[in-house]
Amino acid sequence: MKPEDIPDEEVDRRYRQLDEEAETGGYHLNPDTAFTRSLVRGLIVNERRYGYMGCPCRLNTGNKEKDLDIICPCDYRDPDLADFDACYCALYVTEPILTGQKELRPLPERRPPPEERAHLQRPAPARLSLPLPVLRCRVCGYLCARTEPPEICPICRATKERFERFIE
Repeated sequence: MKPEDIPDEEVDRRYRQLDEEAETGGYHLNPDTAFTRSLVRGLIVNERRYGYMGCPCRLNTGNKEKDLDIICPCDYRDPDLADFDACYCALYVTEPILTGQKELRPLPERRPPPEERAHLQRPAPARLSLPLPVLRCRVCGYLCARTEPPEICPICRATKERFERFIE
């Protein structure tokens, strides 16, 4: 699948969807429409190739479990926005970049290299006596007390696979 094989109408639909979701969640898409459309096209290509919207600016393995941290919106979006006013691929930007008050600049990759990711271990959950487990969205930090994660995070729109058990 090549990016140029994606019909413009499909790119337009996904662009509008992502823009609406971003604005509803307090985020903004990059104001450079041509650049943003190329990223959207890359997301669609990756979704068709792998079955998920892997970041178009990173190498996806095709293994959803290994790529969970880079499925858009990626785990690094919010820290990148806080520190650099844009996410790594610059799909999402802050208000100062959207309005031209700040200039978009390249930013360092936050994602650890594969050999470090393989050895990352999440801290053991705290031991509390709760009637339900507390689940955390790995993208935005949203917490909920439920037996199963929501299908879609109400804050950042990440899918249920992006949730982890935070407290049992």
